[in-house]
Amino acid sequence: MTSPAFLGALCLALSCLGGAHGFWRSDDLEWSKLIMVHHWPATVCQTSHTEERFPRQKGSKQEGLWEVARHCKDPPNYWTIHGLWPDKSEACNRSWPFNPHEIKDLLPDMKMYWPDLLHPSNSSLQFWSHEWKKHGTCAAQLDALNSQRKYFGKSLDLYKALALTSMLQKLGIEPSTDHYYQVSDIRDALVTVYKVVPKVQCFLLEKGQEVQLLGQVELCFSKDLQLQNCSHAAEPAARRQEAWPNLGLHVCNDGPVLYPPLNETKL
Repeated sequence: MTSPAFLGALCLALSCLGGAHGFWRSDDLEWSKLIMVHHWPATVCQTSHTEERFPRQKGSKQEGLWEVARHCKDPPNYWTIHGLWPDKSEACNRSWPFNPHEIKDLLPDMKMYWPDLLHPSNSSLQFWSHEWKKHGTCAAQLDALNSQRKYFGKSLDLYKALALTSMLQKLGIEPSTDHYYQVSDIRDALVTVYKVVPKVQCFLLEKGQEVQLLGQVELCFSKDLQLQNCSHAAEPAARRQEAWPNLGLHVCNDGPVLYPPLNETKL
């Protein structure tokens, strides 16, 4: 008969294994691609106009949007990183906490290219901690991303290599208050540069909004960190955004889209 002491020791050993910086082999933790998510600060902060145009309705989808506008201060005038996300798994190792000391040398670039737009006063540590716990611990299944230093460092490398802001400028796609682009034109232009199909996402209020705002661009990578096509599934972008209020992002509808300039964001 198995002794209680042996069972206790076995349970303790299994607990230790579960807490190590490794992974249980489970279908729930498997993912097939990485998604580099860029967002456009002017659109994130554009919701500052919302309360002027529509009355606040407690509990509505827009309730979180006024909160966004209230905290969004001095956003940068270039596309920033929202995250590097495995496409399926989330929070693969809850016992692996975020440690900012491991990315100390990356902090200047992190603050510049991966800021917390909605909570700029908190130095972005809480935002980065969320990204690590939810997405980084799953991405760490790859040797190239198996530490916080590697995960955040490689994310920055990919962001810089993609150079989305300058690529859009070279394609003649620039922020404007009165020029509307066709979503298909933006998507097709990005395909000519990156040779893969991106996912282009927009912001659209449920009430009274006549045009969608360009808000987010996803570019996808295989496990060997090569660009690949993103899914065309029209899933709400906000499904993976619980670190922030629901921004109302969705895969852009075919038709006109406004790429708003920063100076039109009244903060």
